[in-house]
Amino acid sequence: MLRTWRHKRGLSQLDLSLRAAVSNRHLSFLESGRSKPSRDMVLHLCRVLQVPLRESNDLLLAAGLAPAHAESPLEGTALRAANAAIDLILAHQEPYPAVVMDRHWNLVRTNAAAARFFAKLLGPADPSRRANVVRLVFADDGLRPLLANWAEVAAALLDRVRGEAPGGVIDAPLQRLLDEIDGDRAGARLPSPPAVAAPLVALQFRKGDLALDFFSTVTSLGTPRDIALQELRIECFFPADERTRELAPHAY
Repeated sequence: MLRTWRHKRGLSQLDLSLRAAVSNRHLSFLESGRSKPSRDMVLHLCRVLQVPLRESNDLLLAAGLAPAHAESPLEGTALRAANAAIDLILAHQEPYPAVVMDRHWNLVRTNAAAARFFAKLLGPADPSRRANVVRLVFADDGLRPLLANWAEVAAALLDRVRGEAPGGVIDAPLQRLLDEIDGDRAGARLPSPPAVAAPLVALQFRKGDLALDFFSTVTSLGTPRDIALQELRIECFFPADERTRELAPHAY
């Protein structure tokens, strides 16, 4: 596992030994299993290799050591301060939509504006079908027919799914999601990047007389020590033009 992470970061054993201030010989023994690492050594190498907290626990377990990082219930008392911060962000985003997602793009929470907006677009929510943002964008009975620039949005979203994975790790559930989407879009033509790209990819929502264009920002929690917090992303939607800025507060 250590060798796999070293390769993911494009490092030789010598590179890693220099960065970690560990002898190349000792690092070689750790990778081959000839030496058993201490808990501090595993955590140190994880920090140097920027291994996400969940996968750091996996490395500790592989070394016969107890996990170091908890995964607390998001609504639990241990995360009360973080929850208050998330609630504040969601509230301050009104009257524009904001959503909270986990590492697999499942919806965890929304603000009231997002709930109203997506109810306006999609009708009553069906959590079994609409809990995952990526599936929602690609679904024929989801947002796909409601995005005037769907192909552009879909291409950008797939780039984000890969680029925003914690630590650059495409884990098994995320790979299954990508495989599922690849099957769904087998007949769809996604665009090549334009010669001169716009500064932002706007989501151009269209339904009947409703026409709103949004772009988004993504916020993560700094210096997390809990797996659940590290894997959360808060996406806030902002008007991409003056028309949307004026209409959005009254359109949903």
